[in-house]
Amino acid sequence: MSTPVFVVAIVFGSVVLILGIIAGTILMAIRMRHGGGFRADRNAEAEEARMIQEIFHGLSRLEQRVEALETILMDRKGKEGDR
Repeated sequence: MSTPVFVVAIVFGSVVLILGIIAGTILMAIRMRHGGGFRADRNAEAEEARMIQEIFHGLSRLEQRVEALETILMDRKGKEGDR
């Protein structure tokens, strides 16, 4: 390949690459502005949110059980102290 053809190919390829990057950036900005990522990302986020909610509810129930056990132990300790 001769040098001028090689230079034209590099310049043309660079212009096409730059236009592609600009177009991709604009499309991603529009997509993000409308509140959407990829569907797989949204599904993964929804699943993660459900898991976090389940963990939170499980920990809340655990806290209630621990408080109930503390109450039982305190009652037993109070009854033993009365003897």
